[in-house]
Amino acid sequence: MAGSQASGGSTRAELAERTADLQRVKAEYDNYRKRVRRDRLAVREIAVANVLRGLLPVLDAVDRACAHETMTPGLREITEALEVQTGALGLVAFGEVGDPFDPARHEALAHHVSPSCPRPTCTAVLRPGYRVGDQLLRPACVEVTGPE
Repeated sequence: MAGSQASGGSTRAELAERTADLQRVKAEYDNYRKRVRRDRLAVREIAVANVLRGLLPVLDAVDRACAHETMTPGLREITEALEVQTGALGLVAFGEVGDPFDPARHEALAHHVSPSCPRPTCTAVLRPGYRVGDQLLRPACVEVTGPE
C-alpha cells in the first residue's frame, strides 16, 4: 500500500507539472497571437500612410484645378471620389485660417507682426496639411500673424 501511495503522489506531481507546462505553452501562444495581430496592424498602418503620402501631390493638383477651373461634373466626381476614398483610409486634412500656430503641425512661410494679435495665428493657408491617425504626413504651410 505504501508503494501505491508513493506512485499516486508521483502521478499527482507529474500531473501538476504537465498542467503547469500546458498553461505556460498556452500563455506563450496567446502572447504570440497578440504580437502577430499587433504587428499586422502596424504594417497596415505603415502601408496606408505610404500610399496616402504618395497621393498628396495628386490631391494638391486636384485642389489647384478646383481653385482655377470651372467645376465641371467630371472634376466634381473626381474630387468627391478622392475625398471619399482617402477619408475611408483615415486621411484628415487640417490647417484653417484662425488656427493657433503650432510648429509641430504648421510650417510658417511668412510672419506678419500685428500688435492686435496676442498669439501667433494662422492667417492664410497656402497648402493644407494632412495626417492619418496620429501620424503627421505633411505639415500645413501657412502665413502667421502675431506679436513681435
